[in-house]
Amino acid sequence: MVNYDLLLLVVFYLFLLVIFRIYRNKFEVQWKIFALYKTKIGLKLMDSIAKKVPSLLYVSGYFGIFIGFLGMIFTFGFVVWAAYRLIFVPAADAVLAPVLPGISISEQLPVLSFWHWIIAILIVATVHEFSHGVYARLRNIKIKSSGFAFLGPILAAFVEPDEKELKKKRIRDQLLVFSAGPFSNIVLGILIFLIMVFVFIPLQTNMIEINGVIIGSINSTLPIGQSGLAAGHVIQNIDGRDVDDANVIVNVLKNKKPGDKVNIVANESSFNVVLAEHPEDKTRGFLGISFSGYDSILKNESLSWLYSILKWFNMLLFWTFNISIGVGLFNLLPLGPVDGGRMFHAAMLKITKNERKALKLLSLVSMIVLFLIIVNLMPFIIRFLKWILSPF
Repeated sequence: MVNYDLLLLVVFYLFLLVIFRIYRNKFEVQWKIFALYKTKIGLKLMDSIAKKVPSLLYVSGYFGIFIGFLGMIFTFGFVVWAAYRLIFVPAADAVLAPVLPGISISEQLPVLSFWHWIIAILIVATVHEFSHGVYARLRNIKIKSSGFAFLGPILAAFVEPDEKELKKKRIRDQLLVFSAGPFSNIVLGILIFLIMVFVFIPLQTNMIEINGVIIGSINSTLPIGQSGLAAGHVIQNIDGRDVDDANVIVNVLKNKKPGDKVNIVANESSFNVVLAEHPEDKTRGFLGISFSGYDSILKNESLSWLYSILKWFNMLLFWTFNISIGVGLFNLLPLGPVDGGRMFHAAMLKITKNERKALKLLSLVSMIVLFLIIVNLMPFIIRFLKWILSPF
């Protein structure tokens, strides 16, 4: 079966490579892996916004600095915890993975389509860099250029403030500029989440009826592994109760003990399953499955076109929310060139009053963070390499 999303991704990168080759003289290459195409797009609008609502920007900016350092502590703690689990907890799942179209990140998440990916990246990157530009102009720092860039295969946007002017500003002003991008991504993610919860999900839900719960995975080491049920099956009934919500299954199992049998109707077939011991309470029955979503049918088939549109936009919002929050938090890591690294350097410079010490501390912490990221990505890298080599 052809993976069209992955195919489109490859075609897209080949197209970008051709554009880069044709217009090579218009790109500025830094560190051999960072190619920038400079423009003046959006510079006047950044300046206009900075002048129109300075009070609002200052209030949100200082709050953004606070959220930025809070997010830095949280994100660093999270990657430490995730790396610890992978190393010391048997069979622990990875919680970090690059988000690419056509590649399954988790059984609990839908596969990202190419068009959702490219639109979400465009929105998130534009908001991130535009915010940097607005706050740079708020503090009268010149913006040299804006545009798009490639960090290896990663598509990005950028705003280029005058670094000499930026370094001359107070630490507080620098932090306003550095924290603006990640904070704007977090705010964007929250706004998108609210739109999903209060607009798109209710509209979509009102058009459908739940027809069962989809099995995401089955623990094959438990009795259910011998029952005939499989990932992808839709559970429609359990012990005579129709399943229109995953909580129906949870409530049925509450009164069951290990060794008890439950009857499950899935995909119009009946399965008798012996319950195992619950890993957290040996007196409780345990089914041993995870859910990946709901199976549904339309209430009115004539509105299938409208439902498809709502579903497409809801998925766009879902991925834009995830990517925006992910980009915002990742950029808060105290890592070299990203915003969190620059915030960490500015804070250390303020504390130590010594540029050399501040850079040494940044280098040390950056190495630790980079190691933790590599540890967290190893399961994905191994799985990806196996997928590539599988035809051979």
